[in-house]
Amino acid sequence: MNNCRYIILESRSGDKVPAFFLQSGETKPLHSMIDPEKEASRLVSSIKENLGFAVFLGLGGGFAPQKALEETDAKVLVIDFNIKELVSLINYKSLFSNERFTLLEDPSCEEIIKIITEQYNPHLCGNLKIIPLRTRTDLNPPLFETAATAVKEAVEIVSKDYSVQAHFGKRWFSNIIRNVKTAGSNKEIKINFSFSVKKTAIAAAGPSLDQQIQSLSEHGKNGFCIICTDTALPVLLHNGIKPDIVMSIDCQHISLNHFFGCNLNGINMIFDIASPPMLPRLASSPYFIASGHPLAQYLTAAWQPLPVLDISGGNVTYACLSLADYLGAENITLFGADFSYIKSRTYAKGTYIYPFFENRQNRFSPLEALSSAFLYRSPFLPAEDGSKNKNYYETSSLKFYRKKLEEKASIMNAQITIAHGQGAKIVLTKKFKTAEKSKNSFFQITKEKNISGIDFLEQYRKDIASLPEYSLNYINKLNNKEKQIFTTLLPGISALKHRNQQLKTQELIEKIKHHCIDEIEKVLN
Repeated sequence: MNNCRYIILESRSGDKVPAFFLQSGETKPLHSMIDPEKEASRLVSSIKENLGFAVFLGLGGGFAPQKALEETDAKVLVIDFNIKELVSLINYKSLFSNERFTLLEDPSCEEIIKIITEQYNPHLCGNLKIIPLRTRTDLNPPLFETAATAVKEAVEIVSKDYSVQAHFGKRWFSNIIRNVKTAGSNKEIKINFSFSVKKTAIAAAGPSLDQQIQSLSEHGKNGFCIICTDTALPVLLHNGIKPDIVMSIDCQHISLNHFFGCNLNGINMIFDIASPPMLPRLASSPYFIASGHPLAQYLTAAWQPLPVLDISGGNVTYACLSLADYLGAENITLFGADFSYIKSRTYAKGTYIYPFFENRQNRFSPLEALSSAFLYRSPFLPAEDGSKNKNYYETSSLKFYRKKLEEKASIMNAQITIAHGQGAKIVLTKKFKTAEKSKNSFFQITKEKNISGIDFLEQYRKDIASLPEYSLNYINKLNNKEKQIFTTLLPGISALKHRNQQLKTQELIEKIKHHCIDEIEKVLN
């Protein structure tokens, strides 16, 4: 036994307590030697309020994870290292057999992030808490500090996604179901464009576009397909440049401002299926794409095979780059992609922002005040090189957009060039392109042939209505079809939860079901 890292001791209450047997001959019990179960109960009682996901660092005898499963509805994840011997010494059957329990043994940071982003669902869970078993973590601090950092990184990823869903979840749903009718005639993008996209120019709306507009025009004359962001559209038209394709992905109605007064005849317009439904009605040639919204993914699998486009970069310039990649562009030049504010300017001349503020100014809030409020709505970041004298300023959001575009460009096969501008520098580095991932089989559905948009919505409404009432461990009790339907409601649950923090999970689910059914019935009627 002395050759083992672990030995088993018996507490005064009769429970088996694992202890580390150190080289010095000293033993380090991982729990109370009086009553480890009582110790675990006290710990869980102190953290269980609104606990939805518990991450325990260190398994030990499993007392605290077991109590968390017994006294809360939380999912429980345990992270530990080198525990094969420990598992052979203690019977963890009741713990390991619980469907809310997960054990990660010797995980990498990537594995920790993956499991938490897959399992931690802020829509339904409460808080996520990290609970270290101190007597265990103190024996290997670097291992557990790294694990805790990975957990926090995963929570940050999930929280950002949740924050976006909390703001737009209900609007996305409303827009998507209203666009279903218009999308009925949508065809696969690749077979509808008669012009070549091998050479493509992408026009974003940064201030540098003012100086680059002549070069963009020359690219168009030299056979480049011009894809522009919706924000840049009026700038191009004002300068006599008619883009081949316009891309719009914002679900907010402020997007309408990009198109007012523009002659859209003959311009191919591509919209996220969650775009405001008025926009496609303005276009003579509207097309829809499906992004990562679960309802968009579901209707693509179950009804209309919309092209699936990566817009995870969070901005329309990134979406244009994804579109060019999707269409097979081999040579791409980016114009107006500043991802920063140049001096005091946020957009190129001719974009919506200038007439938008001009129409809203008054004596108490002049044009300069409105422009300044927009410019300074987020704090500026210091220069990456530490210099104080620069012509452009970045915010955390703009830097995030730039970094995501750099990541996207690094794995594309196309040759990408950035037109010389005054904004933040985009660094292009090529990486070995990984094999394309297969589509998520979660939404691989055998769809009915030639089903109309109205019929799809009618069936979808019935599927929502037939979802069972909430019960403990709800998602795991749903069958595959019910999980698919329920997943489409999650962004709406985020939005509802954001506005009504006091609502319990059962109330959230029932309220969002009623809301979604009402919205569908408005469209059907």
